[in-house]
Amino acid sequence: CCAERILDLQPDFHEQKSLAQEVIEEAGHLCIFLPKFHCELNFIGFFWGAVKRYLCEHSDGSFAMLKENMEKALSSVPLATIQKWEHQMWCWLTAYEKGLSGKAA
Repeated sequence: CCAERILDLQPDFHEQKSLAQEVIEEAGHLCIFLPKFHCELNFIGFFWGAVKRYLCEHSDGSFAMLKENMEKALSSVPLATIQKWEHQMWCWLTAYEKGLSGKAA
């Protein structure tokens, strides 16, 4: 559509942050939009994987046990491990920005 194309060419339209980004940044946090279908760039998946592994290893299969162990599971992942995942994510992101892919990334 013409109107869409006209808006797309306006610099102020491109510079406008989304409401989600504005709220996140106003709260003092960094807002990063990751590319779709690149789960290696979203290290929260590694965190949830570790939490689920802990819950699986410390559960009798009941919902009560799950609720009881959730706080422990969330605390079981060391901060240093989370920081390593984040560092690896930034390494991949940098490699992708340089045009690398696959094993080269």
